[in-house]
Amino acid sequence: MNPPKTDARRHHDPTIRGFASDNYAGAHPEVMAAIALANGGHQVAYGEDDYTAHLQQIIRGHFGPTAEAFPVFNGTGANVVALQAVTDRWGAVICAESAHINVDEGGAPERMGGLKLLTVPTPDGKLTPELIDRQAFGWDDEHRAMPQVVSITQSTELGTLYTPDEIRAICDHAHERDMVVHLDGSRISNAAASLDVPMRTFTNAVGVDILSLGGTKNGALFGEAVVVLNQDAVRHMKHLRKLSMQLASKMRFVSVQLEALLAKDLWLRNARHANEMAQRLAEGVRAVDGVEILYPVQANGVFARLPHDVSERLMKKYRFYFWDETAGDVRWMCAFDTRAEDVDGFVAALKEEMAR
Repeated sequence: MNPPKTDARRHHDPTIRGFASDNYAGAHPEVMAAIALANGGHQVAYGEDDYTAHLQQIIRGHFGPTAEAFPVFNGTGANVVALQAVTDRWGAVICAESAHINVDEGGAPERMGGLKLLTVPTPDGKLTPELIDRQAFGWDDEHRAMPQVVSITQSTELGTLYTPDEIRAICDHAHERDMVVHLDGSRISNAAASLDVPMRTFTNAVGVDILSLGGTKNGALFGEAVVVLNQDAVRHMKHLRKLSMQLASKMRFVSVQLEALLAKDLWLRNARHANEMAQRLAEGVRAVDGVEILYPVQANGVFARLPHDVSERLMKKYRFYFWDETAGDVRWMCAFDTRAEDVDGFVAALKEEMAR
């Protein structure tokens, strides 16, 4: 008996775009073309392929001659692998209370990574040396998890940015206390585009030891990388990646996506466009009475406060999420494929709902 024939078909309207997450966007056409280019024939599995080898050259061009990339499947995997690589079994990680590793990774760093998160409330998602010191103590106290890492996010979960000098101050402060610095860079491209500096300017050049390098939010189909910047700070990355179920057998298809983004300027073009759309959105929202923008719009996200019922009605037209439902806070994210007409249509719908 022959199996039933099925035809692949589109199950969604590709003209519809929302503002819930930059993860909602598809893959950039240049990334899809790169995946097709890497297909066909045989390549050695588990990262011994030509595409992963070439990616190392590209990574060193961005982050210096000692940088080494370890491609992984996703951002949570990148963070869990990176943090395990710089902590002992009794180690702890200091991070902002709003950090993705604390709020949005289902407890994976603690449950899967076996480490303790020591969180600090921040007004804008950013740590400072003074805020770090609220948790940086008790290294000789066997009753307390030992602070070994400071983890910062660039851009932050609240859409704000660290300047290179601010990250340098954090790195110097952490290193003086024998701690290492991890940077969660799921939106690192947006930060570099907004600051108008190379990524190295606020990573290896100022003392960051290990980096989670984002790809998915900036046009990749899937895939991120752990980038080791300080080889002396990291232990057994290869083994940790495998142990954490983040070693892709057909790694060429992860590596070629990062190559497509980073080899030239696609990463920057995509990030600049997303940032520009966020600025357009913020400008339109500021003109709407009764809507408050909560944080500086420095990357590709806009955080706002508006009446709860307005958000619920607006969500039926455009997808987005509450950030703090009790307070009425929402988050609107722009992506590499967000169009000006998407933003203008959303602002018009917001004005209409606010007027009801």
